[in-house]
Amino acid sequence: MRILLISSAFSGLTQRFYTELEDAGYTVSVELHLGDMAALIEGVSLFTPDLILCPFLTRRLPKEIYENYKCLIVHPGTKGDRGPSSLDWAIQAGEPEWGVSLLEAAEEMDAGPIWAHKTFPMRQATKSSLFYREVTQAAVDCLWEVLSYFDSPFFKPEQQDYSRADYKGKLQPAMKQADRAINWKVHKTDEILRRINAADGSPGVLDELDGKPVFIFNAHKESHLTGKAGEIIATANHAICRATVDGAIWIGHLKPKLEWGATGVKLPATFVTNGLKIKQAAAVSALKGLLSKTVRWMDIDYTKPGRQLPCQEVWYEQEADVAYLYFPFHNGAMSTGQCRLLLSVYQYVAILPVKAIVLMGGEACFSNGIHLNHIEAATCPADESWLNINAMDDLIYQIITTLDKLTISAVAGSAGAGGAILALATDQVFAREGAIFNPHYKNMGELYGSEYWTYLLPKRVGKEMANTLTEQRLPISAKKAWRIGFIDRVLDKNHTIFAAQVRHLVNNLIADSEAFRQCLMDKAKNRCHDEALKPLAAYRKMELTQMYANFYGGEQYHTARQAFVYKACNVKATPENIAKHRQNNDDNKLSTGSPFVWQDYYQMGNDVVDSQHKEIFLLANQLVSSVTNEALRKNIELVYQHVKAHFRTEEKRMQQSDYQNYKAHAQEHRAMLEKLADIDHKIENGLWKQSDIQDFMDKWGRHIVDSDMPFNFYIKKQYVESI
Repeated sequence: MRILLISSAFSGLTQRFYTELEDAGYTVSVELHLGDMAALIEGVSLFTPDLILCPFLTRRLPKEIYENYKCLIVHPGTKGDRGPSSLDWAIQAGEPEWGVSLLEAAEEMDAGPIWAHKTFPMRQATKSSLFYREVTQAAVDCLWEVLSYFDSPFFKPEQQDYSRADYKGKLQPAMKQADRAINWKVHKTDEILRRINAADGSPGVLDELDGKPVFIFNAHKESHLTGKAGEIIATANHAICRATVDGAIWIGHLKPKLEWGATGVKLPATFVTNGLKIKQAAAVSALKGLLSKTVRWMDIDYTKPGRQLPCQEVWYEQEADVAYLYFPFHNGAMSTGQCRLLLSVYQYVAILPVKAIVLMGGEACFSNGIHLNHIEAATCPADESWLNINAMDDLIYQIITTLDKLTISAVAGSAGAGGAILALATDQVFAREGAIFNPHYKNMGELYGSEYWTYLLPKRVGKEMANTLTEQRLPISAKKAWRIGFIDRVLDKNHTIFAAQVRHLVNNLIADSEAFRQCLMDKAKNRCHDEALKPLAAYRKMELTQMYANFYGGEQYHTARQAFVYKACNVKATPENIAKHRQNNDDNKLSTGSPFVWQDYYQMGNDVVDSQHKEIFLLANQLVSSVTNEALRKNIELVYQHVKAHFRTEEKRMQQSDYQNYKAHAQEHRAMLEKLADIDHKIENGLWKQSDIQDFMDKWGRHIVDSDMPFNFYIKKQYVESI
């Protein structure tokens, strides 16, 4: 089945849809809706999809597309909800429950038939957090529900009917700044927090500080401090604490609104309120001189466990022999100062009497590497880039060379660029199902990257795969990351369960004293071996030589960074790495008659099984290249007999191992054999189409990923437990 994703950007939800469909063996490509209707229509005609999915749209689809193709649009709203600010209104109104609908495109926006709908309880959280967690997972659940009955002749989508009791939504206008405005003399703390949360990510709440217009982001409720409503009463960690009528709120980030409607750079609040530069020492001394005596300057003792202030960005928790290190930096970016702070806390934790250190990062984002906003705002962006990348390298070097502790990365949220490599610096990597990795740099103006990636990445996945990941610049799911060796375990998609599983696994790893001692000995031995082959300093020198050229030798990186920071859409066409239908390489062009290609993520590590699976791809290609009816009949018989023999062997292994999902798995086998028998019948009667074998191969790929791999994991687990 061929699925085209049309999206306004290759956003987080679009990437999640892309990786989910890729993992399941669908033929999937992406076309960005950039406003050029002719280009969009051309892209659709080039791909000829069976289904179009729109995970993130800010523009209308042209009628020429949705009248000729089935188009389903993700709308982050409950049944009946319509309008572009759905989630904003729900958060600001304090709705206890919200939902996601997968709607058929229609002339009237958000008014098409509903193909799938899911609801979820609302948390007190930012729009970004809710979208990343609840909205994204509900949208993925809707996606798989739709695909399960997409071809069914009995399914009928639900026509929207406002007379029904479960239709609680309504048409809402686009939320404007007047709707978001805060009255510090009237609004209570929780109301203000909801307003800021509803605008977090974009566009922020427009407010005033010292008579200057600023957009507010990243707010947290203060539990103890009070003061005159509207006034700044404290500062800590570059955040400001502003009093409300019944308490106070910490504001982590601000973005100044400039003349002619332009906006500045989003930065930590104290940098904006005082017009200070990035240099931390200067910022601290200047701020102390500028603040009035009524403002409390609150220091944080990072050697104490726990989060002492709501605005605190780095802290640790100690549970028996394990230290958990948290660093939920806003949007995952890590400035020079933040890297140095995290390094200092890590170094302190490393001298505690613990056996393991777990890097927890943040829930929505583990890390995204260097901080482009801080760099853009610096007096000399090239110099700040150099300082930032070296601070990242210092942190990762410290983690790699920690030899007396077991180190683990627990990746609950997304991880990109240097942040994805940061996760690999530890001994083991656990990831939540649903987390997305983007372990590449080149999208940022052909940036080479550092963080010892030329050592850490090939060590994990091999040189060939490392080259593929960094050159193709595509996102990978946690499941695929596990299959290629990028990570060690995929844990539950629910954040609470994920955190509990991390604790359970870590405790098990250190419970056996002798096994733990041997683990540390092996770790030290491997580090000495690797250092003898090629010192870490050599990797760093080579990487930084390339980065120096990026920072000081040209404008490509600086131009790309500016466009990213100021949200300047300078993309004129969909990048070819995600638009497979626009790729010039003939081997990669997609058409209804293109050969079937074995993918690395089908690999299970069992030579016999992998060989049998690969053989089907060869036989299917042989079938579609048949030029006579006799050849067609011969080749479909070869496919049928090979598949039947493979299934018989696999089912025998399942019975011998008491596999609990044997019956369901065998039922899938029977359905696929029936499909091949149907193709054989069509060939005999001159009715067959290449799309028939395409449909079978789509199911074959999904069967490998969704059914064979769990069985393979079950067999491996049985073997390990028998030792």
